[in-house]
Amino acid sequence: MRPPRVSLVLATVGRTTELARGLQALAAQSCRDFEVLVIDQNDDDRLVPVVAEAVRAGLVIRHERFARRSLSGARNHGIALACAGIVGFPDDDCWYESDTIRALVEQWDRVQPAPALMVGCWVEQAERGGDIGAPAQPLRPQEVLSFRGRRASSITLFCETVRLRALGGFDERLGVGQWFGSAEETDLVMRLAGRGEAMFYAPQIRVHHHLPPVVERPRLDPADLERLRVRERGTGALYAKHRLSGWVIGRGLVAPWLVPLLRGRAGALRAGLSCVRGRIEGLLRWPDAAAAASELGGGRR
Repeated sequence: MRPPRVSLVLATVGRTTELARGLQALAAQSCRDFEVLVIDQNDDDRLVPVVAEAVRAGLVIRHERFARRSLSGARNHGIALACAGIVGFPDDDCWYESDTIRALVEQWDRVQPAPALMVGCWVEQAERGGDIGAPAQPLRPQEVLSFRGRRASSITLFCETVRLRALGGFDERLGVGQWFGSAEETDLVMRLAGRGEAMFYAPQIRVHHHLPPVVERPRLDPADLERLRVRERGTGALYAKHRLSGWVIGRGLVAPWLVPLLRGRAGALRAGLSCVRGRIEGLLRWPDAAAAASELGGGRR
C-alpha cells in the first residue's frame, strides 16, 4: 500500500470543540490522499472521543502522545512519524476549505523546480480582493530575509518531508511554550531561503483561522501585553540568529510604536511598545541561548 501524499501534523493542547471542527473539515476534503497525526499534549483523555469520531468519519488518523508543552517539539515529533512526501501543520483551531488538499497536490505537481516549501493563503489575513486565480509565485530569499515577502504562518506551510528533516525541523528554542514565544515558522522559512531552496506562494491553498483581536482598548489587559511581549521575543531572536541587516532591525524596532503614535491610536501604541520591548529582549538574549545550546550538544539550527 503506497503512503499518502500529505501528512498533516496537528499539535494540540486544551482544545476539543475547535479541534473537532477542523477534523470535520478534513473529513469533507475532495481529495482524501492524506493522513492526520494528532500530537496530543494534554495530560488527560479528552481527545479520545474526538479522534474516534474522526475515524468514524473516514479519516486516516494517528493519535500520538507528547508530554512536553512545546509546539515546535510536538511538530518535530510529528515530522519524524510522517509517512507522506509533503507535510503540513494545521493548528487545532483552524480549518480547511473542501478543496484545500486538492489544491495543494495540484500546485505542488505543477511548479518547477520541485518545491521544498509551498505557502498557502491564510484567508482572513489575505489582502482585499485576493489573487485566488493567480498561479503559484516563487518566494524570493531577499524578501523573506527582510520581512517583505508573503506572511508565512505555520498553518499555511507545506514542506517536502525529506528536506524538512534534513533541515532539522523547527528550532525548539522558538515557539509557544518557550521563552522566545513565537517565530519558529518564520525561522524555518528563513533557513530554507538561506539554503537557496525552491519556495512558492500558492493562493489557491486556502486555510482559515480567526485573526487575533486588534488591541485598541484605552485600558489594556496587562496579561495581553505580556503575551505579546513573549511572542515578540521570537522576532528579536531572528534578528540575531539570521544576522539581519541594521535597516531591517531598526524598522522592526521603530514601526510598531511610531505608526500608532502618528495616528493617535493609544491602544495600539501600548501594544507596539510591548512588541518592541519583547523584540529587544529576544535580540539581546539570543546569543546566550545559542551558546547554551552549543554547550549542551544541541548545535544551531
